[in-house]
Amino acid sequence: MTAPLTAAAARDVLLGLRDDIAAGRLIPYLGPDLLVADGQPASIPVTTRGLADRLNAKVAVPGRIRGNMWSVAQYIESRRHRQTLMKLLAEIFGPAVAPTPLHHWLAGLPGLPLIIDTWYDGAMAAALAEARPAAEWGQIQGVTRNGEWRDIWRKTFDAAGTELEDEGAAAAWQTVLYKPHGSVAPAANYLISDSDYVEVLTEIDIQSPIPPLVKDLRTTRGFVFLGCRFYDQMLRTYARQIMKRSVGPYYAVLAETPTKNEEKFFAELGIQVLALPLAEAAAVLAGEVAAAA
Repeated sequence: MTAPLTAAAARDVLLGLRDDIAAGRLIPYLGPDLLVADGQPASIPVTTRGLADRLNAKVAVPGRIRGNMWSVAQYIESRRHRQTLMKLLAEIFGPAVAPTPLHHWLAGLPGLPLIIDTWYDGAMAAALAEARPAAEWGQIQGVTRNGEWRDIWRKTFDAAGTELEDEGAAAAWQTVLYKPHGSVAPAANYLISDSDYVEVLTEIDIQSPIPPLVKDLRTTRGFVFLGCRFYDQMLRTYARQIMKRSVGPYYAVLAETPTKNEEKFFAELGIQVLALPLAEAAAVLAGEVAAAA
């Protein structure tokens, strides 16, 4: 991990990041913490542990796996069938999640070609739908291969939620929303159980699951991580592979003390941590407040 910045220096960096995101030079990589940055509780779980707890409240699972979202989902899928798991996820993620000011700001940037959103909610898509003409944006989502006979890793949807057979149609959009783990909307695609990830993790090192458009755009860009934690190997693996062959620079807003695994991850990839509260960083980026001295 690069040397920590003072709070004042981190705020100055944020102003530069705002310009770079608006110009499309940095790709925002969003995590679920963004949904609760204002300190208010969300209507949906915003951590893998929180989602595991919600699933366990519906179907009791063995204590040894109770806190592991992927294993809990696998247990339910194996013991109660995939349809049961999908029904539970539909209930859990059914409540609409209001976009934050940062979501709205990102949605209003016509020069931003790619937004990566790693949680299952539809807040970013809702902000895009509100801000942009339908012809300007769409989604590419990671999908499970469970029940599929095709060699498929992802699906493409236009702004109306219609699935497109031609992923290449995304090249015409000004902004692509990439949801690598799927989303509740528009078609309830979820990568969540251990079995969902078996083939994905086998292939991800050779980049098969990553959309060609994402691979192309990242070659001249860096990433800024907002609302993300990397305490689990799965989360680190996905971020590492999505960043692969990008040129940087890389930043992460994280006020909390990183875990040892997160420190190693940041150091390995040269990610500069900005130790500021996420709410403050989001407000500065969205132009709600100036960077304080």
